[in-house]
Amino acid sequence: MRINRIFTPEPLSKGSTIELDAGASLHLIKVLRLKPESPLELFNGDGFNYRGKLLIQGKRVAAVRIESCQLNGSESPLRTRLGIVISKGDRMDFVVQKSTELGIFDLFPLTSERCDIKLSNERGQKKREHWQKVAIAASEQCGRSVVPTIHEIQTLSAWIGEIEADTRLVMHHRASNTSLPQRAQSVALLIGPEGGLTEAEVSAAVSHGFEPFVLGPRVLRTETAPIAALSILQTTFGDFTI
Repeated sequence: MRINRIFTPEPLSKGSTIELDAGASLHLIKVLRLKPESPLELFNGDGFNYRGKLLIQGKRVAAVRIESCQLNGSESPLRTRLGIVISKGDRMDFVVQKSTELGIFDLFPLTSERCDIKLSNERGQKKREHWQKVAIAASEQCGRSVVPTIHEIQTLSAWIGEIEADTRLVMHHRASNTSLPQRAQSVALLIGPEGGLTEAEVSAAVSHGFEPFVLGPRVLRTETAPIAALSILQTTFGDFTI
């Protein structure tokens, strides 16, 4: 039987009882209609799973009595950091969700010359908070106990100068290189906007140690490219098996 997983930012430990927030309580009691003593699994981002039983306190308040704690072995040995120029509609939601499933540790929303989305500081912060919730929900679903960090929106030029990784790749359709390095423990992956990166932006990335990289002869959409690239990276250096 599949056990429902719930994220909480609270400290967790065996033997403790944790009251869940209003959203999680409502989902468990009113939507899933779980009964008292139903098994649940909590996680707070520390890499452990905390199994326990549901306690219902009134009509709208749920708590969990934690009975066991176990290290979650689902994290990839490859530390991937995705820098992607923000896009319209729900494309970013899709990228955040699927990248979380594919094991990223950090996601950096970027702006660039061809990025046609302008966000005020307030709207940008709300977007970041929304994307963080998407990452939490994806972690609940896919079985991770480490939630990727969705960072503040920043410029592409700032990010390429600050990001740390032993392998840095910039994907664009004008590249000719299709080979990966022999080994990698951490990868920074740069993906451009719908209109692509400019030649100046690619040159700037290269000057900061990024290697141009292309997956094949077809031009991939901005939401497709990171999913394809992360899948290949996890197969080559991470924990995907074929």
